[in-house]
Amino acid sequence: MTEVTGVTYREVVRRSFPVPVVSLALAACLLAGLAALVLGATGDPAEPGRRPEAVAAAAVSDRRVDLERFTAPGPWKPSATRSRYGRTYLSARWTSPWVSPGFDYTELVASWSARTPGSSWVEVEVRGRAANGTRTSWDRLARWAATDKVVQRRSGGSQPDDGTRVATDTWKTAGLASYRVRVTVHREAGRKSPRVDLATVMTSRLPAGAGPVSAPGVARGVELAVPRFSQMIHTGHYPQWGGGGEAWCSPTSTSMVLGLYGRLPAPGSYAWVPAGHPDPWVDAAARSTYDHAYEGTGNWPFNTAYAARRLGPGGEAFVTRLRDLTDAELLVRAGIAPVISIAFGRGELGGAPISASNGHLLVVVGFTASGDVVVNDPAAASADGVRRTYARAQLEKVWLQASGGTAYVIHDAAHPLPAAPGGNW
Repeated sequence: MTEVTGVTYREVVRRSFPVPVVSLALAACLLAGLAALVLGATGDPAEPGRRPEAVAAAAVSDRRVDLERFTAPGPWKPSATRSRYGRTYLSARWTSPWVSPGFDYTELVASWSARTPGSSWVEVEVRGRAANGTRTSWDRLARWAATDKVVQRRSGGSQPDDGTRVATDTWKTAGLASYRVRVTVHREAGRKSPRVDLATVMTSRLPAGAGPVSAPGVARGVELAVPRFSQMIHTGHYPQWGGGGEAWCSPTSTSMVLGLYGRLPAPGSYAWVPAGHPDPWVDAAARSTYDHAYEGTGNWPFNTAYAARRLGPGGEAFVTRLRDLTDAELLVRAGIAPVISIAFGRGELGGAPISASNGHLLVVVGFTASGDVVVNDPAAASADGVRRTYARAQLEKVWLQASGGTAYVIHDAAHPLPAAPGGNW
């Protein structure tokens, strides 16, 4: 297999606007794109039973977050065959240059936008380098495909061999100075090639304490028309993909944001759902985000990869960390509704439809005139109860302390990203 190195990457850490994405089309064979993974000791805030570690910031200036975007320049040719899943695949590989975010990062979260026609699939790996030059081994973050008919998408497993580990979808380190990611793309001979359009890698180093509540900002009085879907109306559905109910907050939240842009899947995509089933697109999202290793639908980059496929040219979906709710306000003012990851105990989030959660996702849809947060919380028993207003101080705390400010950023071409003052999108 030929390893292609030195592919150009584009840095958006301190740029005001995102760099246009160059689509990677593999001429006669494969195309490969980039990188992958989210979470970690944060557990999977998308589902109960995995309460995240506290990774919040004492102050915005102490929250070190860097997001890199990668593009690749041209067609790659497969140079080897291998047998996987009982089939023979042609493979091609792309490796990023070494990237330093400017601080010793302790977590790495990567996302990607890819097309995997037929039985094709993508594998994402990462390795790190310390300031003294010591390198870690390559760790596999994910094997991913858009459908589950031939290849079952799965996260990589812990792999705790050299002071790093993979926690479902986040790479955890004790503090490394730089990283490389590599993507291997696989297809059967004579079949259509996969295509990777965009990959992002988010690295962070966050202090342990949540600081004072942020002041209300630019989105006071703004509320986006995000449709309201309840995860609870699916309780007991499709146990092979998590069983609905409390396990489906992530695909339900992702579906709400796709609905904002009119990008929900067409009926043909969920024709297998029984007639009369409410919100069948949520079932489709759950199936398309299910992690067969973790056995749940809360894998963060699997959700953004699903959304990215539906957004059309100019749309993007990726996982990052926001520094506090003022970052979320910038997105909302631009017409972008972030999905955020929280966890809370009894009495910590007044007005929530559930008393506590070890991990939960919801959509920030707006802000009141006083700066409190208007959300679509899918844990409501029905769509009528999904819209809620949470106290700014309470929601910000259970978000920053649970997941370090983790968010899905999903937008279409009509709603470009605003300037990112923190280099985190």
